[in-house]
Amino acid sequence: MRIITSKTGGPEGSGVTVAKNVAGLGGCMPAVAGSRKILIIDDEPTIADTLALIFASSGYESKTAYSAEQALEILEIWRPDLAVIDVVLPGMNGIEFAIFLKASYPGCQFLLFSGQPGTSGLLEEARKKGHLFEILAKPLHPTFMLAAVSDMLTPSPDPPTPNMMH
Repeated sequence: MRIITSKTGGPEGSGVTVAKNVAGLGGCMPAVAGSRKILIIDDEPTIADTLALIFASSGYESKTAYSAEQALEILEIWRPDLAVIDVVLPGMNGIEFAIFLKASYPGCQFLLFSGQPGTSGLLEEARKKGHLFEILAKPLHPTFMLAAVSDMLTPSPDPPTPNMMH
């Protein structure tokens, strides 16, 4: 398997990392991955880029943004199926971005995560506005993150039709 990453656009240090598995599907989630797109938003480039590589090695197409504002620029030209969003970001925080994403791109699911203990205030503020979110705690093991993403992107089967025999 070969993973290609490239940085594109913007001033030095603000490029978008694109990770793509060029040898077909790999990893442990090929039934779900395929052409599924994941946007990773984290202001720590090492975390964002590592997640992009992990998702790419499992067959997902992934892009990274190091701020919510950079993610907004990506959304203008690329529509992900799911966004993995760090809560504590410079400028617009991850919860504000998730609220925007939910309103503007309802087909895009999202997963919030944070390594900061002080996110409860942000959650409470969102709850007062009618938004309920769960936040996964960093650090997360890659297999847990892949399983969570796979579960979110796997369509739920239709409920069985009741037997209507008389």
